[in-house]
Amino acid sequence: MPTLSSLPTREIAGITIPDTPLISKAIAHAREQGDDFTYNHVMRCFLFAIASVSVVTTVVPDYAIDYEALAISTILHDLAWSVDSDNCTADKRFEVDSANAARQFLATEAENDPSWDPHRVQLVWDAIALHTTTSIAMHKQPEVMIAHIGISVDFVGPNVFPGGKGPLAWEAFNEVVEIFPRENFKEGVKVILCDLCRKKPNTTYDNFVGDFGEKYVEGYDRTGKKASDFIENAL
Repeated sequence: MPTLSSLPTREIAGITIPDTPLISKAIAHAREQGDDFTYNHVMRCFLFAIASVSVVTTVVPDYAIDYEALAISTILHDLAWSVDSDNCTADKRFEVDSANAARQFLATEAENDPSWDPHRVQLVWDAIALHTTTSIAMHKQPEVMIAHIGISVDFVGPNVFPGGKGPLAWEAFNEVVEIFPRENFKEGVKVILCDLCRKKPNTTYDNFVGDFGEKYVEGYDRTGKKASDFIENAL
C-alpha cells in the first residue's frame, strides 16, 4: 500500500499531496470530463481530503492510509453528477455512475499495475459511491471516511465536525479556494442536483438529491416512492 512517505509529492496551498503518474492522469481526466465548476470542486476536495488525514489517523493511528487510492477517489468522485456527462446513465444515481466511471478509468490506466488489485479498486468504488452517505461512509475504511470528510469540507467549511472542530484552519481553506475558486458554488450545486431530479428522477427518490427536487423542481413528486410507502404497500 503506497503511503505518503513512499510516494513522490508536491505542495499546493501549503498542503503536501501525493504526485504519482496515475494521480496526474486522474487530474487530467477530471479536467477533460468536467467544466471549470466541477474541476475546481474535485480539486478542492482532493486537497481538503489530504489535509484531513490527521483527523482519522488519530482514531486509527496504526492504519497505513492508501494515499493514491484516496487521491483517485476524491479527484474522480463527480464524473457523473452532470446529466450532460457521458458517464451519466438513465437508471443509476450519480454516485454509482461516478464510481463505475472511476473503476473504468482504473481498468484502463492501471491495468498493468499489479498493485491495483480488486481490493484497491473496490476501495475507490466504495469511497465514491458512498461519498454523500455520512451514516455509512464514516464507518467504512479510513480512505472512505477521509474522502467523505474532504468532500464535506467543500460544502460546509473546515469546521465540519460538531463543536466547530475540523481538519484544517480557515486560513488554509481560503488558500485552497484562492487557487480553485468556489464561484457561485451554492447555486451551481443546486442547478446540478435539480437537473438530476428533472431528467432522471427515479435515481433521486431514496437519497438527498430528492430534497432539492421537492423544494425547487415543479412537478417533482416523491409520493408513493418513499421507504415508508414501500413498506406499507408490501404489508
